[in-house]
Amino acid sequence: MATTGKLDVEVKVKSNADQFWNAIMDSANIFPKVCSDLYKTVELLEGDGRSVGSVRMVYFAEGSPIVKSSKEKIDELDAAKKKVSYSVIDGDMMQYYKSFKATLEVIPEGEASLVKWVCEFEKASEEVPNPDMIRDFAAKNFKEIDEYLLKA
Repeated sequence: MATTGKLDVEVKVKSNADQFWNAIMDSANIFPKVCSDLYKTVELLEGDGRSVGSVRMVYFAEGSPIVKSSKEKIDELDAAKKKVSYSVIDGDMMQYYKSFKATLEVIPEGEASLVKWVCEFEKASEEVPNPDMIRDFAAKNFKEIDEYLLKA
């Protein structure tokens, strides 16, 4: 069984790309407010959260299975392409994965957008399941942000 892998999800949202991208870049404020069922808090530890090298600590909501926290660092950012890549560098998730890197891209589609999320991971052991629930979590997060933006 492979200990490395890749998962992806695409979510069509009704929000325009600029609006959705700005919400993603303001995750420390937006995520816990809009997705309180998913996030307890998101704390900025280093940087502004909108540039390479920024580090945030994510605390997941009560009832989150297995993973309660995740420390993430922005590795790459291209605001013009609305694309950001980040790595998990600490937190509960590191018990299960030696490495976990994700890329998120917001692609304009007329007045709407396509949100693409891809993760590449290396499991800490063969017993660790693929991070399907993390992929599903990301998709739910995007849908909740879209609903919020459409009401704003």
